[in-house]
Amino acid sequence: MKNEKEKYGYVRRRLGRTGLLVSEISLGCWTIGGPNWNEGQPVGWQKFDREEAVRALERALELGCNHLDTADVYGNGRSEQLLGQILGSRRKELILATKVGWFQGTAEHAYHPLHIRHQIEQSLRNLRTDYVDIYYFHHGDFGPEDCYLEAAVELIRRLKEEGKVRFIGQSAYTPSDFARLIPKVDPDVLQSRAHMMDLRMIEPASAVARLIRERDLGFVAFSPLAQGLLLDKFHPESPPVFEEGDNRRQSRWFSREFLAELAPRLDRVKSRFGSSAGDLARVSLQYVLAYPAVSCVIPGFRNAAQVEMNLAPAGKALTSGEAQWIGELFAGLRMA
Repeated sequence: MKNEKEKYGYVRRRLGRTGLLVSEISLGCWTIGGPNWNEGQPVGWQKFDREEAVRALERALELGCNHLDTADVYGNGRSEQLLGQILGSRRKELILATKVGWFQGTAEHAYHPLHIRHQIEQSLRNLRTDYVDIYYFHHGDFGPEDCYLEAAVELIRRLKEEGKVRFIGQSAYTPSDFARLIPKVDPDVLQSRAHMMDLRMIEPASAVARLIRERDLGFVAFSPLAQGLLLDKFHPESPPVFEEGDNRRQSRWFSREFLAELAPRLDRVKSRFGSSAGDLARVSLQYVLAYPAVSCVIPGFRNAAQVEMNLAPAGKALTSGEAQWIGELFAGLRMA
């Protein structure tokens, strides 16, 4: 096993002021929640196979991945339950993160403190543990005029005092949400999207990156492969049609028009770095990791082969010249 870990070049990075050392390529467990809907919207992933997912998680642990990220809404608990199934005696070796905020149930708001209390207890049961290392607010909507914010923050701090949560996380989707919430929530870790076409949170000059530096925050980058787009899996001649319950079903990123803009850029990447999915994964993951604000990336997976492909690039950094070339190539597709 030692040689295998060396082959994958495993590297740990400090997760900001938490002091935790996490795999620079950690894993996100949204995809293994399977198809799902929340308030009538597709929020899951098609082609779920429970046995494949369990084998994939076991393979991740064999290869030394020590940080797994999930949420209560991923399969409405299915993802957490799969993690709980495989942890066993390895729990203390791992850094587990889960989230609250998208699944509202019958509560008047997903951040109502009674609902948060219910959800953390359910997550702990699903995960078969008595604590989580990081507990995130999953988004930045705390109700009109942030009316649930103060009580939600008070409760999550109480959960820390009770030993059920080690560190507080804040996930958000816009720089303005982070700018508003970081001073009030005082999170230890941030999480948001970051990939070649979306660098809003991690560019050194951005307001979020400045807050990360000033407060010594960890930053976990989700969707570093842009939900598979950067692996050249989809083509404008035959744009994908996703099943019901798959979050990509309504995304413009998978339209014929966008894929036509993306394809020539990926062709140039393949010409320079190699054309296999593993080559493209290495470029995409290491490009995000090249930004100083980023602690780790959490690509998703469905099976053991994808786990191996995602973890293999660990430690194989791009040169500054390569990163600059990629940045210039994708500038025209970047989200403002």
